[in-house]
Amino acid sequence: MTEKQDYPMLRIALEYGPIILFFVAYTLLKDRTFTLAGTDYSGFVAVTAMFIPVLVLATLALWRITGHLSKMQIVTLVLVIGFGGLSIWFNDERFFKMKPTMIYLLFAGLLGFGLLRGESYLEAVMDRALPLERQGWMILTKRLALFFLALAIANEAIWRSLSTDAWVNFKTFGLPLATFAFFMSQAGLFKRFGIEEDPENS
Repeated sequence: MTEKQDYPMLRIALEYGPIILFFVAYTLLKDRTFTLAGTDYSGFVAVTAMFIPVLVLATLALWRITGHLSKMQIVTLVLVIGFGGLSIWFNDERFFKMKPTMIYLLFAGLLGFGLLRGESYLEAVMDRALPLERQGWMILTKRLALFFLALAIANEAIWRSLSTDAWVNFKTFGLPLATFAFFMSQAGLFKRFGIEEDPENS
């Protein structure tokens, strides 16, 4: 079976494109009200209804192009459909705002459970992309579990206490930037525990 070709720029576009589209659509439609079957829906709920199929199509395209999806991508898609669907069904934007909290609590819990068993589930997922010594994986897993927990708390604090505009900005820009900053801050760990790949096996 031939391996799927990797297209880095297209992959990035498919991963982050739906989030950017959500932000743009929300900015344009946030002050509008949409009526369907006698029920009024806010611009936020309407944008959520548009975001779900866009994310489904982008995820399917990503799978078609790369030949695989990460567990995180699959779980994220399921939770977006679940919590987005609840927001639409009950006409209540709070469900969709809770979705990042559920995602980060789930991943923090899974990583923490693995640590209690003396294992790094992160290593099983990212080993090929990031070769590290076992001790490095255990440290990174502990830090990432705490980071996910912090993101879950931050998401709850923001959507419950600030405006919807603030939450959308946090979701669109704050979460990706925080994740980027986290991994950049681990440069010392990567350098200390990194394993150089054998060129003959690469």
